[in-house]
Amino acid sequence: MTLTIDARDLPAHVGRSLGTGRWLALQRHDVDGFAELTGDLQWGHIDVERAGRRPFGSPIVHGCFTLSLLPKLSIEIYGVTGFGVGLNYGLNRVRFPAPLPVGGEFRLGVELHEVRSVPGGGVEYITRNTFELRGSSKPVCMADWIVRGYP
Repeated sequence: MTLTIDARDLPAHVGRSLGTGRWLALQRHDVDGFAELTGDLQWGHIDVERAGRRPFGSPIVHGCFTLSLLPKLSIEIYGVTGFGVGLNYGLNRVRFPAPLPVGGEFRLGVELHEVRSVPGGGVEYITRNTFELRGSSKPVCMADWIVRGYP
């Protein structure tokens, strides 16, 4: 279920979880497609045989691929109403603490970290996003996402 928050109520949610998404997995064809689209053809992502001999034991998903799923997965968890327009303002503290094996199940958890007013009558809110890997104590990606909303 998607949590819907009115923009005026954002401050009341600071420090709270906005929810956790469903488990999903990126398959070989997904990773190969991302590699082709971005030109990131590093063998650790696309060469099954060679990647199998490295410490991770299999190809891993590009960190930027995982991170690029943030908007899609966030929409499945929460939405903010009451803005005329919402803008992606950027990211802070992006980290990839552990590898995501191709085919590994992961999900996104979101916490509202901060809310503040910005010039022009807008509101900036920062979510703390954690991509967790099923069966692992270390997340595969963490990022603070800054969004600005205006009337």
